[in-house]
Amino acid sequence: MTDRYRIFAGYNAWANARVYDAAAKLSDADYRADRGAFFKSVHGTLNHLLVADRIWMRRFTGEGPSPTRLDDIPFENFPDLRDARSQEDRRIVDYIGGLSDADLAGLFRYRTIINPADIEQPLSPALDHFFNHQTHHRGQIHALLTAMTGNAAAPALDLIIYQRESGAAGARKV
Repeated sequence: MTDRYRIFAGYNAWANARVYDAAAKLSDADYRADRGAFFKSVHGTLNHLLVADRIWMRRFTGEGPSPTRLDDIPFENFPDLRDARSQEDRRIVDYIGGLSDADLAGLFRYRTIINPADIEQPLSPALDHFFNHQTHHRGQIHALLTAMTGNAAAPALDLIIYQRESGAAGARKV
């Protein structure tokens, strides 16, 4: 089971790099424009993903920043946000790489932010949410990028493409 999460962590870093590469090509006006997404803009959604990852990583590890708002904008500057994203992705890969099957089956506790409550659950389903949440919001960013730049300029983010390119999950061209 640990291999599955290592693939997800690698995929997450790969997909984030592709999204950031595409976002870097936008004008600042397009990057920041409210396009009707839940977190309004590419900028707002990229910040939300970093904030949410930091919240979950704090829950998982007990270390790192502890945001208190899901709509926080910790970085107004794109290069600083990109650097923080890259650091967080390395942190996620390292954390996941250190987990055992026993860790995945074990219980952990955390407190929610909205409607505060104490939660206890096995780690594995929480990690499923963690990676699914990232995919969900990257999909929103991809839709914004596609609307602004067209299909050809929006990056392919399919998990299977990552598996083929990286050799993860035994995928390879024959």
